[in-house]
Amino acid sequence: MPATGETPGAMTPTTEPRVPTVAIVVKGYPRLSETFIAQELLGLQERGLAFRIVSLRRPTDTATHPVHDAITAPVDYLPEYLHEDVARVWRGWTAARRLPGYERARRTWLRDLRRDPTPNRARRFGQACVLAAELDPAITHLYAHFLHTPASVARYAAMMRGITWSVSAHAKDIWTTPEWEKREKLADTAWAVTCTAIGARHLAELAPDTERVSLLYHGLDTSEFPPPAPRPRRDGSNPHEPITIVSVGRLVQKKGYDDVLAALQFLPTDVNWRFVHIGGGAYAGRLKQAADIMSLSDRIDWRGAQSRAGVIAALTEADLFVLASKIAPDGDRDGLPNVLMEAQAMTLPVVATSVSAIPELIDDRINGRLVPPGDFKALAAALEELIRDPSARLRMAASGRARVLTEFSADAGLDRLAARFGLTGAPRAEGRSDAA
Repeated sequence: MPATGETPGAMTPTTEPRVPTVAIVVKGYPRLSETFIAQELLGLQERGLAFRIVSLRRPTDTATHPVHDAITAPVDYLPEYLHEDVARVWRGWTAARRLPGYERARRTWLRDLRRDPTPNRARRFGQACVLAAELDPAITHLYAHFLHTPASVARYAAMMRGITWSVSAHAKDIWTTPEWEKREKLADTAWAVTCTAIGARHLAELAPDTERVSLLYHGLDTSEFPPPAPRPRRDGSNPHEPITIVSVGRLVQKKGYDDVLAALQFLPTDVNWRFVHIGGGAYAGRLKQAADIMSLSDRIDWRGAQSRAGVIAALTEADLFVLASKIAPDGDRDGLPNVLMEAQAMTLPVVATSVSAIPELIDDRINGRLVPPGDFKALAAALEELIRDPSARLRMAASGRARVLTEFSADAGLDRLAARFGLTGAPRAEGRSDAA
C-alpha cells in the first residue's frame, strides 16, 4: 500500500510473492482476547488468500499467542487518534478528496454524523481518508471484523476507492449498533457473515435480502486443545483436595462475574473449592474488592491476561469451567464465546447461562449445564450438582468434546469463508507450523 509521504507508520508496498488483493480491517492487532480473529486470519492464509491487516489501534497486550507468530500478512496501523498524527491525516484527507467516491463517502458520513454526533464518528472518517489514500491499487476488497467502528472505516474508505467491502459481525457490535446504521451498512456491503444463529436471524431481517447475511460459526482449531489425561474424581468433600473451578473471560459487566462470586459464596460450607480466573478488564478492581468483602479472596486466584499456553494449562488443571454471561444494561452481550468451546475441547465440563447463542452449543444436562442469566442461586445449584457428582461431570465433558469435534470444528467454516473470497476448492496449505 503506497503511502503519501514517508511518515512513520504509514502503509508501504509489500514485496510478497503473492500480491494481496484484500485488506482486513480490525480494531486492534494482535490481541490476546480475540483469538477467533487470529485463527480466522491464519485459516485464510493457509487456504491461499493474500491479504494485508489494517488495524485501527496499536497493540496494548505485552504478549501474543503462537497463532499470531504463524500469520505472515503485513500489518498497517492507522492513526488511532487523529490529533496524534495531524500531518499524516492531512495528507490522507488531501489525497482522498481527489478519489472518485470521496463526495459520496463524505455525504454518507455527514448523514451518519447528524444521527451520531460523536468524536468517534469523526475519527472513523479521518481514519477512512488515510486508509483510502494509502491503499495499494492492487487491493480490490475490504473486509472488516465487527459491524461498528471497523465497518464504518471500511465502508467510507471503500466508497472513496470505488471498491467492494464485506463484514464479519460478532456480538456487542450487533446489539449496540443503532438499527438505522445496521440497515444502511448491510445495504452497502457485498456480503456479511456472523458467528451465531440468533445474530444471523437479526441481521437478515435488517438486510435488503436474506442472502446478504450468512451464519458462519468461528469454530475451533481443535488441534490446539488435545484432551488431557483423565481428571481426578474429586467431589469437593476433602478440604485437602478442593475442586478447581476455572473461568476465562474479560472482567466486564456482560461476563457476569458478579454472579459467579455470589454463586461461590452461596455454595454450602462443606463444598471445598478453588476458583481460577484468567483475563483482565475494567471491573477487575471492584470484583476483587467484592471478593474481599465476601471473604472469598483466599480461595481465588486472579491470574490476569494469559498466553494460550497459560489458558491451556489452567484448563488442564481444572475440574469444572464456569461462564455466567448476561445482557448488560447497554445491550452488550456475548455471542458464542470461544472459551466455552475451548473448555469442552479439553474435556472439561461447563456451567454457563442460557443467553444469546450459548444454547446453540450447550444442551442442558447433555453436554453441560445451562442456567438463567443473572440467577446466582441457580448457578450455585448447578455448580454444586456437578461438584458432588464426578460421574456426571465426566459424562457431560465427554459429550461436550464430541460435539465440538463434530459440529464446531473451524475447518468447515473457514472453507466457506475462503469461498466468499473466490477461493472455492482451494486446499488448505500443508506444513502448518506446530507453533500455531
